[in-house]
Amino acid sequence: MDLDGARVLVAGATGVLGGALTAELAARGARPALAGRDPARLARAVQDYPGAPAVLFDAYDPASCARSVHEANTLLGGLDAVVTAFGSVGFGRAAEVGDEVGEHLAAVNFLAPAAFFRAALTVMGPGSVIAAFTGVVARRPQPGMADYSASKAALSAWLAAVRREARTGGVRVLEVSPGHLDTGFAGRSVAGTAPPMPPGGDPGRVVRAVADALEADAELLRTAPDGTPVVERRAG
Repeated sequence: MDLDGARVLVAGATGVLGGALTAELAARGARPALAGRDPARLARAVQDYPGAPAVLFDAYDPASCARSVHEANTLLGGLDAVVTAFGSVGFGRAAEVGDEVGEHLAAVNFLAPAAFFRAALTVMGPGSVIAAFTGVVARRPQPGMADYSASKAALSAWLAAVRREARTGGVRVLEVSPGHLDTGFAGRSVAGTAPPMPPGGDPGRVVRAVADALEADAELLRTAPDGTPVVERRAG
């Protein structure tokens, strides 16, 4: 993919990671559409990108996720990529985390991104890409984070299956699975308190690698134990 001129919807563009990714893509010439849930934050974010569409969504409302894709597709005259860079985290032992928390994490971390991508697959053509942030917990679930790990693992499995479906139509699927990043995400949990963690990695380094992965037609971006981004053309 040539990012120069590419029409990219970034869902979660008002967050730390999504905001950094939007800036990186725009610096490479992409035409972004920004999607967020907070009208005031979205209005501030879009000021940095004159003419860029801004669309609202609620991760707890899958219909609004799909609607934002169709709105961005209309406003940009098509979509070359849709990226989800939002999520929610919760901590606590499985027996102590309430069902409402588990439902919330599943809705935000799995069902909402899937709703974005279902809509995207109906409007995007050959050469386009859908991309999602999962995380290292999708492959290495952690104690005290069972529901969070499961929600990310569900998205990872969904992406793997859709990747095989979409290849015949020329649509690529990129999974971004970094380790812990220094975004303050763990401090905004919906339940519990984060356990002691090592210093987080540089989100700027990761978003640059995401842009590289999009340009390289890669299917998986992960981080090595030392935090170095590793781009894989085939996810397996």
